[in-house]
Amino acid sequence: MFGKKDDTPLKVNTDKVDTIIGKDTEFNGTLQAKGIIRIDGKVDGEILTQGDVIVGETGKIIGNIKARHITLAGEMHGNATVRGRLEIISTGKLFGDIEVSSLLINDGAVFDGKCEMKNDKGDTINSKS
Repeated sequence: MFGKKDDTPLKVNTDKVDTIIGKDTEFNGTLQAKGIIRIDGKVDGEILTQGDVIVGETGKIIGNIKARHITLAGEMHGNATVRGRLEIISTGKLFGDIEVSSLLINDGAVFDGKCEMKNDKGDTINSKS
């Protein structure tokens, strides 16, 4: 219904991570970047990047994210706008609405929200509540 199934895990070169929020770090406010962001601590605010966001198992986001791709192994309370692919790993929990081109939810993951699928041109493919 949504097109070709692609179960290939998103490959992110972690050697190219530009910004790291460590396990024992808390950040409040708007985080803007052009590259890859890895979150293992807590972010309370908005994350805006032209690159990817990786939320590790100990990572917690309270706020919205706009990014190219998101890989979520931790917890997020907020909305996500993703130009590419959102992957929720088995330990991941997402509570909020999402707008994505591609979505992969692994067994055991939690997603509570509304999903709007868009193609690469930004046209809505389908909406589910």
